[in-house]
Amino acid sequence: MSLIEDRLRQLGLELPPARAPVANYVSTKRSGDLLFVSGKVSDLRGEVGREVTPAQAKAAARNTALQLLAIIRRDLGDLDHVASVERMQGFVRGAPDFADHPKVIDGASELLVEVFGEAGRHARTATGAASLPFGAAVQLDLVLRVE
Repeated sequence: MSLIEDRLRQLGLELPPARAPVANYVSTKRSGDLLFVSGKVSDLRGEVGREVTPAQAKAAARNTALQLLAIIRRDLGDLDHVASVERMQGFVRGAPDFADHPKVIDGASELLVEVFGEAGRHARTATGAASLPFGAAVQLDLVLRVE
């Protein structure tokens, strides 16, 4: 049994089904010991600070990180192959006056630390966007070190 899968169960978390790419790209690409994970948008739609609350967007970032973990598990076969989360980029579709992008992306960052412990701590960008694919509120991508 996978240690990370056990950790997810202890946290009361379940990974959703891994979704296929929606265009002409791959979900993950490995280069040496790095795994680049393509961007995935949240199921939550709308502008944060207008149609969507920051709390809803933070939960959406957490759920989007779970979607990324499902893709990683599918492509690697086991989340125990993740040695560390190196970097995350987070994009928030915010209203023009919204400025709390880092607090929204904390939903994903906190999840990665809960799941991987210190190996889940990562460098990060949290930025705003006028639009995201499909009108999503949040989009995330990852760079991992794998064994």
